[in-house]
Amino acid sequence: MVLTGSRTTDRLVEIADRFALPGKVQAVTPLGSGNVNDTYCVTVEAEGQPRFVLQRLNTEVFRQPRLVMANIDAVSEHVALRLPLLPPGPAGRRWEMPRVVKDRSESQRWVEWGEEFWRTLTFIDAAHTHDTIADATHAREIGVGLGTFHTLISDLPVEQLADTLEGFHITPRYLAHYDRVREACALPLMAEAQWCEAFIEERRRGTTVLEDARASGLLRVRPIHGDPKINNVMICSSTARAVAMVDLDTVKPGLVQYDIGDCLRSACNRLGEETPDWQAVSFDTDLCAAVLEGYGSMAREFLTDADYESLFDAIRLISFELGLRFFTDHLAGDVYFRTSHPGHNLERALVQFQLCRSIEAQEQQIRAIVAGLR
Repeated sequence: MVLTGSRTTDRLVEIADRFALPGKVQAVTPLGSGNVNDTYCVTVEAEGQPRFVLQRLNTEVFRQPRLVMANIDAVSEHVALRLPLLPPGPAGRRWEMPRVVKDRSESQRWVEWGEEFWRTLTFIDAAHTHDTIADATHAREIGVGLGTFHTLISDLPVEQLADTLEGFHITPRYLAHYDRVREACALPLMAEAQWCEAFIEERRRGTTVLEDARASGLLRVRPIHGDPKINNVMICSSTARAVAMVDLDTVKPGLVQYDIGDCLRSACNRLGEETPDWQAVSFDTDLCAAVLEGYGSMAREFLTDADYESLFDAIRLISFELGLRFFTDHLAGDVYFRTSHPGHNLERALVQFQLCRSIEAQEQQIRAIVAGLR
């Protein structure tokens, strides 16, 4: 047993044992580095020592966890039907969906432990994730992964998905929340925080561009992943090809532009989201081209002219939006994103704002890359 004698581990084993696993729980160890949920790897005593993913959902973020689980079920069932119809890819390519494990009574797909909400998913074996891009080949596979996922859910009626995060990826709402938090913040801002404040003010008028296009009917709502950063794309350890999209809590109705922009924001910053050297952050257009080429190879068919025309705005806006959210949380006292040290969310905001500035400086080159996809 890992961490023998630990009361915390004993509790986790007891929770994991409430699910219909194929054997006795052997070990529970921390898994990943997410900012919201607590995630663990569960190994059981059965043939091949299969592993599972145990997660405590953050119900302060996901206030309707049962609807989150219903969304995951809807997507999983739809993908299971669509997967055999997916055009064949390169030899050896596989695609998997994490499957929800029921509780031992098989009456529900979660366990409530006091005020905590827990669920267990199947583990994607022989695959791994990265926090930063390794090279252009890796970047292309990140695009293939998101394109495959979008293609598989493109005909899932959005009416079958609940909006479990109302206001998520609607930049004007984050700006309004920032204004309220900033007004309530009486402390003087240090130099880097003042830089962030000025950065926001300079871009205030450009925050409604995607929502305006949605309201006018130019862009339509579709099923989206909601958080397609590169460490949510699983890469096969033997073939180096994308095999799964994980972390499906944010699946909901939305604009695919936010997904594509968020994927590029995550993939095209070689220094990653957590670098302390924020002034050196830049948007790599070579990686951008690789991601979009991979994405287009799987998802070109369902994108409209308006979708293509709005992609640059999405790429720019999503970096600004995340920086705005990090900075707002910094001002509010770090109440949303998990932090490891004082000023962590300010550092994250600086990275995203610098990335946004780099995107703006390369607008013509990025628009040319997008035009090449059609």
